Amino acid sequence: MLHRPQNLIRIAISFGVFTMINMASALAADPSGDWRVADGVANIRVAECNGDIWGVVAWEKEPGGLDANNPDVSKRNRPTLGMPILIDMKKKPGADQWEGEVYNAKDGKTYSSTIKPIGPDHLEIQGCVLGFLCGGETWTRVSGPIAPSTANNMIKDAPKTSPNKASAKTTGTTNPATKMTGQKQVANTTADPVGDICLIPDIARFAH
Repeated sequence: MLHRPQNLIRIAISFGVFTMINMASALAADPSGDWRVADGVANIRVAECNGDIWGVVAWEKEPGGLDANNPDVSKRNRPTLGMPILIDMKKKPGADQWEGEVYNAKDGKTYSSTIKPIGPDHLEIQGCVLGFLCGGETWTRVSGPIAPSTANNMIKDAPKTSPNKASAKTTGTTNPATKMTGQKQVANTTADPVGDICLIPDIARFAH
């Protein structure tokens, strides 16, 4: 009888450690959140949109950038803020890796890419052109993880109306106070100009 309290304490401690390990493992395998790129010039917001991973520019060290090197002339005046960087990345079976494409605004090219969390605070990015000329870098977490967006299911389940009239409150953003209407952000743009990336038109039309 005298040893039972000690046994219970040991069990409680063991359970607590086990739970912490599982939580740390889950966090390490979650690529969502805001990440600072290797050279520090931008943050990329990564989120799950309808089961796949996407990432956009969420902050710029020098605001007002344009996608000037895009091979599509019609896109060379689009702002780099909110521009998709990680494109339609799908989880690799049996591994904490996601495969898809990465857009490099510096040369206007799209590369086959793999992202892989390295612990809870780093994300490894690898990109290749036609299977060679591979290179990569490591990003550092600045916020997150963030919850998967509910916007996709809300939009799919909503009555068919004009896109300008549809509205949804979402969770796929690091700023829960941000409100979205359709695919347009209408509030708190100073604090968080990007918001829920799943509602950005360049992502929304592919992620449904």
